[in-house]
Formats: sequence, C-alpha cells, structure tokens
Amino acid sequence: MKPRLTVVTLGVKDLAASRKFYLQGLGWPASSAGNEHVTFIDAGGVVLALFGREALAADAQLPAEGRGFGGITLAHNVGSRAEVDAVLEEARTAGGAILKAAHETFWGGYSGYFADPDGYPWEVAHNPFWPLDSRGLVQLPP
Repeated sequence: MKPRLTVVTLGVKDLAASRKFYLQGLGWPASSAGNEHVTFIDAGGVVLALFGREALAADAQLPAEGRGFGGITLAHNVGSRAEVDAVLEEARTAGGAILKAAHETFWGGYSGYFADPDGYPWEVAHNPFWPLDSRGLVQLPP
C-alpha cells in the first residue's frame, strides 16, 4: 500500500452548523459533489468531508456514543507566526473555541489549537523546519 491520505471525514452532530463554520466562517470552498447528507471541502490536496456522526458510525459499523479526546488532531500549517495568530483569530471569530493560545513550542516552532463546533481539535502551526510549497503543502525533509 502506498502512503497516501485522501479524505478525512468528520462525524458531526449538526451538519448545518459545521457547514456554516467551515464554509462561511473559515471561507473554505465546498465541492458540488456533496448533497444534503455530506459536504466535501478541498483542503489543499486532501478532502475534508463533513458527515452526520450517527450516519458515519453506522457506515463504519461502530457505536456512535462516546465523547472526549478521540486520539487525533488535525493540523493546518502556515508560513509564519503572524499567520498562526491570524488563523486562530479567524477560527475564534467563526465560532471555534481556542483550546491553547499560540505559543513558542519546545521543537522551535509556534503553534496553538482551536476546536470546531464538534470539538475536533485543530493545531495551527508554523514549523520553520518544514517549508511550504507554492500550494501551501508541507515539504518534509527526505
């Protein structure tokens, strides 16, 4: 199997609220491929899908109940410390909750965290050791 991540699907409790947060609040573009049950967003080479939590659990044959930290965070890398601050403010203004204010990290970068309306944690980070290409994608060292 080749290493590839193509879609991240978030099981959300209120699809309309999540659409509003990501599309209107953050200004991310929805694809016409979606419908009233799912929204697809081009997230720079990876698709972010918003799907009802109950329906997603049923599709994967997993229980829908459960809360708290799910053992995963999503990340949005940017080109500067100032961009970290700006993105965190944009998320807060859109209705996200700031989980951790931007700060200097132990690894030499700068990052903070926000949560979307369903509590999914997003790290916003500037990593000076991971340059971004012209599309804003991380360029890992070999």
